[in-house]
Parts: sequence; C-alpha cells; structure tokens
Amino acid sequence: MALGKKSIGTILAAGWLACTATWAASVSVVGLFKDKAIVSIDGGRPRTLSAGQTVQGVKLLAADSDSASFDVDGKRRTLHMGQSFAGGPAAAAHQSVSLTADARGHFSAAGSLNGYPMSFLVDTGATSIAINAAEARRIGLDYKSGEAIGVGTAAGRVPAWRVKFNTVKVGSITLNHVDGLVVESGLNVPLLGMSFLNRMEMKRDGQTMTLIQRY
Repeated sequence: MALGKKSIGTILAAGWLACTATWAASVSVVGLFKDKAIVSIDGGRPRTLSAGQTVQGVKLLAADSDSASFDVDGKRRTLHMGQSFAGGPAAAAHQSVSLTADARGHFSAAGSLNGYPMSFLVDTGATSIAINAAEARRIGLDYKSGEAIGVGTAAGRVPAWRVKFNTVKVGSITLNHVDGLVVESGLNVPLLGMSFLNRMEMKRDGQTMTLIQRY
C-alpha cells in the first residue's frame, strides 16, 4: 500500500454522527493480574476491574495472570490476554454511522483503536487501517512483533509492520480482530482503510456518506 501524496490526496474526511441501537457489551482484555483485569468495554478507554466488580453490565468473576472470567449478559466468558468477546446487535439490527463532508469534500470518522480514542481519515485507497509508529506506541501496541514489510511514502520506502487491532470502533460500529498496518514514518494521520470499509455497505448522498455494517 502506497501512502504517498497520491493516496493521501484521495482521502475522504469530516464530522460524524452515530445512529443508536442496542448491543450486548463487547469486552477486550488488555491486562491480567491476580483478582484484577484491565479491560476495554464497548471500545472505551481501558479500565481496571476487580473480582466481583460490575461495569456496564460486565462483571469480573475471577482473574489471574493467565485468564479472566466474566459474566456478560448472564453468560460466563473466559478470555486470555489480548482476546475479545464481541457483543452483537439484536436480531435484524444494522449498526450505522453517517459522515458529513467538509468544504473540500473530505470525510473523517471519530472512533477508537483497542479502546484508545482515534480520529481517522477515510481512505478507500488504503488496503487496511494504518497508523504511524508514534500512535502505536501511544496505545501500547507491540507492533514490532508483527510481520515486517516496507511501504512507499512521499519520503520514500519506510519500514512497516502488519498487525491485528483487537477492536476498532467508529460511531456505533465495533469490529474485532481487524487487519492493520503500522508505518514507521511518513503517515501523519490514521487511515480508515478497506480492512474496515469492506465490511460496510457504503452509501453516498450528496455531502453525506453512510456506513452500514454488513458483518
């Protein structure tokens, strides 16, 4: 994937408005300790739960350095470090988000990666969600354990790593285990690429783009 002037210049960017619907809670484990777990619930900022504590309908039953057990919507879920439970919508519900173009016809989307707030530029020319190394370090992502590759940017060929994001949230839409790319340099803004967008139905009506989750 080339992230040079041509790709960046075709990005679509601006404000967003999420539609609401009822979802079961989604839980991602980002830290494990004896009787405590650090979790992201529904794509929110990571927080520490103690055994017996309930937050947003998620109760931590037990935890150690290997795994944590939760009660989510009355069902027991056991997760290991880095694993997620994806809450689902009510039957026949379709999550969606509407994006409004700015004066240049660009779109942006506010959301989060692994529970950390992120503002994306929508780029249908990008094969995956892409962030720079500084952003990856900010969210605590061990990106160098991923597959090392190289990508072309306006500054030339730079190192990059293929990664998986545990949770990607945009408006009311949450996806789990999404392909991503961390670029060492030459990328100034996170890109919402096709590893997310190809799971959406995309509708354009004038200055509004609506993303509807397909699966």
